[in-house]
Amino acid sequence: MKDLSNYRKSYEKSELLENTIPEDPIQLFHKWFYEAEENTENEEVNAMTVSTIGLDGFPKSRVVLLKKFNEEGFIFYTNYNSEKGKAILNNPHICLSFFWPIMERQVIIKGVAEKTASYISDAYFDSRPDGSKLGAIVSNQSDVIPSREFLDAKLKELEQQYEEREIIRPDHWGGFLVRPIEVEFWQGRANRLHDRIRYQLKEDYIWNIERLAP
Repeated sequence: MKDLSNYRKSYEKSELLENTIPEDPIQLFHKWFYEAEENTENEEVNAMTVSTIGLDGFPKSRVVLLKKFNEEGFIFYTNYNSEKGKAILNNPHICLSFFWPIMERQVIIKGVAEKTASYISDAYFDSRPDGSKLGAIVSNQSDVIPSREFLDAKLKELEQQYEEREIIRPDHWGGFLVRPIEVEFWQGRANRLHDRIRYQLKEDYIWNIERLAP
């Protein structure tokens, strides 16, 4: 067994105080996301962990890419027939989390997911490279397949079929909008006394703001 008890780091890059934060968590998320983008040491700042409760009753987490966020919530795209898609359609209560280690920050979002409107999914699908479009069609995501060669052969066949045809978004592929009901911002601090600020949605789109013990 590898002993990791001596793995330690002191977090001292920033602070998160009540008198410097907005009343709306989306505004603070936008600020943090922008700052993460501006730091050239960060890679794929839109990478986030999506956690769901599967049809087998177990939680499962995986990293996907955030593609849009606004006052309504956070949008990502997937195959609705995948393990992830089926889990969300069965239980739309999910969790998103972002970790930007260079910034010593993480954000945890509890929310309720719903399919995006077809025109939104269509617009994003049309913006993708042809290879990505065909990848969405060729892969029965989460299904067992016999080999990598099987997948490559299916892709080659599709490339020939669509050589001179428009690639249309399949019905089983599209976006999810996650409407947040709780957003927690975590800023690393010295001596493990981290700053944790939690926003909880109340009536009339008013957010209750609380500090949590680290």
